[in-house]
Amino acid sequence: MSAPALHDIIGYIAAVLTTASFVPQAWHTFRTRDVSGISLGMYSAFTSGVSCWLIYGLLLQAWPIVIANLITLALALTILLMKLRYR
Repeated sequence: MSAPALHDIIGYIAAVLTTASFVPQAWHTFRTRDVSGISLGMYSAFTSGVSCWLIYGLLLQAWPIVIANLITLALALTILLMKLRYR
């Protein structure tokens, strides 16, 4: 088995950092159900953008992009749905 390419290593590091940075906000929102500080427009655009990144990653078969955006999409979509439900 060959060693991963440098661009894959950088991709996985970026995926971990960007996805992990999103978790505290998601956890706070899940725990408190407080969505008053969340912009519906921003989260709608963000969720759409993450969906596009996921599709892009799938088309390229770029697994760091796919994995990170799949996790982030699940979190963002949940927060967006909470914003719509609890506003």
